[in-house]
Amino acid sequence: MLAQTHLLAEADGEPVAVDNPHGRGEVLLVCEHASRRLPAALGTMGLDDEALASHIAWDPGALAVSRIMARQLDAVLIHQRFSRLVYDCNRPPQSPGAIREVSEIYRIPGNEKLSDAEKAARAEAIYFPFQNRIRDEIAARQARGQTTVLVTVHSFTPVYYGKPRAVEIGILHDEDSRLADRLLDAAADTHLYRMERNEPYGPADGVTHTLVLHAAPAGLLNVMIEIRNDLIADEAGQGVAADFLSGLLREVLTH
Repeated sequence: MLAQTHLLAEADGEPVAVDNPHGRGEVLLVCEHASRRLPAALGTMGLDDEALASHIAWDPGALAVSRIMARQLDAVLIHQRFSRLVYDCNRPPQSPGAIREVSEIYRIPGNEKLSDAEKAARAEAIYFPFQNRIRDEIAARQARGQTTVLVTVHSFTPVYYGKPRAVEIGILHDEDSRLADRLLDAAADTHLYRMERNEPYGPADGVTHTLVLHAAPAGLLNVMIEIRNDLIADEAGQGVAADFLSGLLREVLTH
């Protein structure tokens, strides 16, 4: 049911989308930063077209890769339908990173001087429906005896604050490193991508929120995958990345 808030109008649609809802694979894919869309009520949030198309608004290529992986793994895919400029669904409401006034070099006028009530309305409209949908999906799978391996998919910019990033795929985890360990071991001899653990971000940056919220309490295998976005800027790159990652997941989950 559509969240009844002043932020989202009926024409905006739901804040969360599910692809392949009847997927029987054990992997549950989540893409928190899938979209750069803004609710009509917020206009452009004071940003120009360049900023709204940049990585501050979304994770370019992440949803495309996730959709290919969902088909390859017969995985349910849950993804956000609005930009992280409005609310970053990989951050809890108490986090300063949930609604940023500044992102890298960009000032975000539409997020400045928000009242506590306005921030709470954003969380009610965007964050809670999204995270509740993940919670409900995991509960339904548990009820029918379907194994769940939680995998979140993100992309990152190749240059951040003017500094180039050499890492091409990051395998991120919080305290539970079981799946990350398996993936990194399986990919140890690959020459396709430069892969690193907890790069270009890690738990100290607050990026493992979704994993900690849903996987940790239930003891589910989990991992966060970060792909450098220049490598998945077109269909060819997206397909190569998805093939590689789906293959790795199949390998480590069948051993």
